[in-house]
Amino acid sequence: MSEDATLELPLKKIMVPPGKKIVLRKDYDPTFTAGFKGKKEAARKLEENSEQLATYQDVLYAQDTYALLVIFQAMDAAGKDGAIKHVMSGVNPQGCQVFSFKVPSNEELDHDYLWRSMKALPERGRIGIFNRSYYEEVLVVRVHPEFLNAEKLPAAAREHIWQTRYEQINGFEKYLVQNGIIVLKFFLNVSKEEQRQRFLARIDEPEKNWKFSPTDVKERGFWDDYQHAYEECFNHTSTEWAPWFVIPADAKWFTRIAVSEIIIHTLKNLNLRYPDVSEERRQELLAIRKMLETES
Repeated sequence: MSEDATLELPLKKIMVPPGKKIVLRKDYDPTFTAGFKGKKEAARKLEENSEQLATYQDVLYAQDTYALLVIFQAMDAAGKDGAIKHVMSGVNPQGCQVFSFKVPSNEELDHDYLWRSMKALPERGRIGIFNRSYYEEVLVVRVHPEFLNAEKLPAAAREHIWQTRYEQINGFEKYLVQNGIIVLKFFLNVSKEEQRQRFLARIDEPEKNWKFSPTDVKERGFWDDYQHAYEECFNHTSTEWAPWFVIPADAKWFTRIAVSEIIIHTLKNLNLRYPDVSEERRQELLAIRKMLETES
């Protein structure tokens, strides 16, 4: 069995099975590394994956039929920015776009909660990355339901709101997939202790001070509430057409391998190919080639 095959088998364990209930603490280990020994071994694999991803992205762009939407969700300090940077390092910038969703603006609050995400969807042939996403509406807003007041919803829209939003999100993602926008959803699963260590590093290392916000520690106080919100989210929105992957995030180097491996596997299964050239077009190119040769 090849190294790729041995890696693929345990990676299946990090997908949230559609239709089944999971418990984060029991079912997913933040320290899992699929048998990789350490950073050096992982670096070689990530380099190989980066080359493959660059090739697939080039064909995706040329074929111009599918788009790929990659969604990252996580607790603070789980490594979303680093994963995006390292996994996408070899991709042509023309074929990739990243959007980071912050607190909604007044304009965004005057629209439905999916509006700003719809505007940022990737074009055909491109990879779009959402650093946080519309899932904040069933995560942060669920932990802090007072945020709903700013959304100016009619009273009827607030009844059974979480179940309603799960159904709306599932329908939205099914619509995207049916129209050629493939959806990959990654939750970077960092342990509470590892998050604490990373917060301390952000304080102790001056070059990391800019990453630290007092709000991060405040939100850490709601850790159990967030774990519950994520579990509910996964149990209701991991679907056949857009499953969730719970990526172990205590070892950043493995996080990056796992994410890259799943993206590559997804693109490979699309059976991408460069556009066929018609005989008429081929003859035209040969005529142009002959003309260029005569110039010399």
